[in-house]
Amino acid sequence: MLKTIAPALRDFLQKESAAGIVLMVAAAVALVVANSPAASLYSSWLQTPAIAGLGALMIEKPLILWINDGLMAVFFFLVGLEVKREALAGQLDSWDKASLPLFAALGGMAIPALVFLGINWGTPENLSGWAIPAATDIAFALGILSLLGPRVPVALKALLLAIAVIDDIGAITIIALFYTAETDLAMLAGAAVTLAVLAAVGRARVASSVPYVVLTIILWVFVLKSGVHATLAGVAAAMCVPMKTRDGSLLERMEHGLHPYVAFLVIPIFGFANAGVALGGLELSDVLAPLPLGIALGLLIGKQVGIFGFAWAAVKLGWASMPESINWRQLHGLSLLAAIGFTMSLFIGNLAFADQAMIDAVKIGVLGGSLVAAIAGYLLLSRSLPKPEAGKEAATPQTA
Repeated sequence: MLKTIAPALRDFLQKESAAGIVLMVAAAVALVVANSPAASLYSSWLQTPAIAGLGALMIEKPLILWINDGLMAVFFFLVGLEVKREALAGQLDSWDKASLPLFAALGGMAIPALVFLGINWGTPENLSGWAIPAATDIAFALGILSLLGPRVPVALKALLLAIAVIDDIGAITIIALFYTAETDLAMLAGAAVTLAVLAAVGRARVASSVPYVVLTIILWVFVLKSGVHATLAGVAAAMCVPMKTRDGSLLERMEHGLHPYVAFLVIPIFGFANAGVALGGLELSDVLAPLPLGIALGLLIGKQVGIFGFAWAAVKLGWASMPESINWRQLHGLSLLAAIGFTMSLFIGNLAFADQAMIDAVKIGVLGGSLVAAIAGYLLLSRSLPKPEAGKEAATPQTA
């Protein structure tokens, strides 16, 4: 898959791996706080009201929604930049590179959703959560992968990244199509005009990031007020950032500058704000209820069957090729790490349900399924990767 390790890819993988560790700590702290005497303080902090804006564009929301609708828009802007770069000059810029992760990602989205629907078919009120187990948390997955050190082939990391990027595209599409409320046409028109201006600035290859940032903020406000989920404004705006300008690649400069803030600030804050769930009084029947069980098994079983099964079928049918430096056991381990849903799964869960009890059930399913997937994926890969003394060979660029 890779003849050499592009500096941008190496930098991305290193940041995401470290960010995954930080995210784990943030989630663990949230769980401790939510089950401590400070639980009420934690809950009231999340519901603290905050107001911003001017006139008709005034926005008043509790802090948890500023995090989920505001900070996560920055995350989605970065995702948009990454998707565009990967499609134009990265792991998805040719069929040879994109075919295997494409089939694997499609299976990794479809089968988890079917597992969830199969378990929840008798509880119609749960069915809107069908997309929750379809997501992959790239930071968490790469964080676990980083624990195995240089034994991990670069091609395996790149494949996981490519699958996660396609997975993000799918999640963005699902949010746009299935989790949009009633729309305000006037605000939607304002968003359309702003996006058109952004596109014109991008076509003119303006090299300064300032107009893109200002217009993206304006676009976010219009989209938020329109009823369409505001985080989609980040993705739409990112698509307007030009890959090349007279001063080099603005897209890569913005991605490089934004990535540390998203990885080490935005995502950990989101994790801390959304991972906290009270476990006191939790019984086995609560864990085995259709909603959390469907999410957990959707992640654990659906991701394995979907990613590994679709990849195997694509290779056997000649539709894709397997990198030479990766074996099937390692791909199986990768499919387990891709079952760590966390950030995007919790995000979609908040869109799917308004009832706090159901959101807590989502957290139990996501956290439980992701934890088992992380442990199982680590153990499987630790057995299938080269021994530590041979690890230096795995750390060098390999042709796939």
